[in-house]
Amino acid sequence: MKKTAVITLNFGEPTQATPDHVVPFLERIFYTNSSLEAQETEAEKRARSRQLAERRAPGLIEEYKEIGGSPLNEQADTHARELGLEFIRRELPVHVYSAYQYTAPLIADVVKRARADGVERLIGLPVYPLCGHSTNVAALNDVQAAIDEISWTEVEFEGITGWHRHPLYLEMRADGVRRTAKEAGVDVSAKGTRLVFSAHGTPKKYLDAGSGYAKYVDEFCTEIASLLGVTDYVLGFQNHSNRGVEWTQPDVESVIETIEADTVVVDPVSFMREQSETLAELDHDLREEAEARGLAFHRVPVPHDDPRFITVLADLMEPFITGDDSPVGLRYGACRCRPEANTFCLNSLPRDQAAPRP
Repeated sequence: MKKTAVITLNFGEPTQATPDHVVPFLERIFYTNSSLEAQETEAEKRARSRQLAERRAPGLIEEYKEIGGSPLNEQADTHARELGLEFIRRELPVHVYSAYQYTAPLIADVVKRARADGVERLIGLPVYPLCGHSTNVAALNDVQAAIDEISWTEVEFEGITGWHRHPLYLEMRADGVRRTAKEAGVDVSAKGTRLVFSAHGTPKKYLDAGSGYAKYVDEFCTEIASLLGVTDYVLGFQNHSNRGVEWTQPDVESVIETIEADTVVVDPVSFMREQSETLAELDHDLREEAEARGLAFHRVPVPHDDPRFITVLADLMEPFITGDDSPVGLRYGACRCRPEANTFCLNSLPRDQAAPRP
């Protein structure tokens, strides 16, 4: 077997709540999404990204201070270590690297390290269950760009994008809602109690360009609700309209402002790490809005420490590593959000269509 490595790809958040750390982080995000505006030259894109970053930084710094710093990177690194141990248990000789799109260690630096380590096959694993343009797709694009930048022509690179359909992952997320409801002493199916799914928003321009993100979010929520036996639920998006472009609707804040309920159970369905968007935007800001309306507010923790999650990630990667069919019956198709020959997902085929990854 060729020397193979998995590179886990995560968003990343600054480890220090200072302008020196937060502004460059935001600059990278805004630059990645610079196509949302009309800047044409590289200099214009860089200048606009810097402007937006400096405008957003003070508020984000306060959020990080409020939550005592982001735990995202620590949780992501833990997952990478645990995934490596799971590969050992499965007798798969694979090294695991942890890389970030917007904070150190950046994807480009980890790709260089993999080359220096003699890796011959590199498998990209974006740890975002719901495939989005600026997450799954952009992360794999960054890996390919890093490979091209160092002319690493001999490496075999492929990756996965959307994987929220993994049955164990769905059950794990449903169990999180069950556990929170039980601890709170509420029934998510009862009159007066509403299950609210909160997903990270995305600019509508990406959806118009072919991203299936909104469809995948809707499907995922429907699946979880079905497992819970819930038919009456609401979906809201955590939008970040820094550029004044149209985003997914409705905003989760609007949902809370208008919902007819006494109690809400909020599940951050698109997140696999606790971070500023869960610990600040939901636990502080959204909770305040809910309680101002007299609503009892319960937030489902992100199940980052559920041991089943590592099983899910290993299941996803095993067919890439061995070249065999999935041992748990997962079916891979060519990704439509990133239509490259080396990119696969669980979203492209009907669930009953038997078409293993080539």
